Amino acid sequence: MSVQYERLLRCYEYYRSVTDFIPRVGLILGSGLGGYARNMEVLHEIPYGDIPGFPVSTVQGHDGRFLLGYIGDVPAVVMKGRVHYYEGYTMEEVVLPVRLMERIGIETLFLTNAAGGMGEGFHVGDFMMITDQISSFVPSPLIGENISELGERFPDMTHIYDKGLMEIIRETAKKEKIPLKEGVYLQTTGPNFESPAEIKMYAMIGAHAVGMSTACEAIAARHAGVKVCGISCISNMASGLSDEELSQLDVQAVADRRAEEFERLVTKVIGRL
Repeated sequence: MSVQYERLLRCYEYYRSVTDFIPRVGLILGSGLGGYARNMEVLHEIPYGDIPGFPVSTVQGHDGRFLLGYIGDVPAVVMKGRVHYYEGYTMEEVVLPVRLMERIGIETLFLTNAAGGMGEGFHVGDFMMITDQISSFVPSPLIGENISELGERFPDMTHIYDKGLMEIIRETAKKEKIPLKEGVYLQTTGPNFESPAEIKMYAMIGAHAVGMSTACEAIAARHAGVKVCGISCISNMASGLSDEELSQLDVQAVADRRAEEFERLVTKVIGRL
């Protein structure tokens, strides 16, 4: 048994020692969505720090706890705060929460984030449904000994983001009259924002939005057979595309401003899963 899998099992055993709740959907909250609990019936909360060997969020705005309960009629586990590679965690630690959610029962993972926009016609405050991703600028979370209990050594990534789930998001956004862009998300390591030259390169290879999370989580989920969908809130235009210097406070402010509409879209989509 691999060290990674042993660690995962310890986390799972702790979870089962405090609750027998079985979620079907996992939701990871990005910057600006920390107040999502008001949209669900919360039955139980588990701080990350209570779970043996579990990484703890260190970024402002990422509270660091699992919320267990119902979004509408759907049993769900919500990550109120994620961990990032730039915090100094290994990539295996970064995706441990996703693997734990798969162990406790999720079949679908809904990823959200705040991202810098670089696509033509994109503006601050836009919502972008993620149709594909570029993860070549961060280490793969599957490097090292394969956890065969989760998935095969060389998993296919042709359809990281599930086509059926994307159609549900499109239909829901249209019904709710919420404008929705679509595009490719690119993950960097962070924590620094990207240079204007890097942004030009990312746009040339097909990216529409850039951030410091999400892609690695999607890979880990697909490795474990979990369906994935995702939405980015374009909280700023990427470096070099405006005259303003980038600030995390500005990113948070835009995400906060669009939180109500973002929450409504996410909640309506989950209600249809």
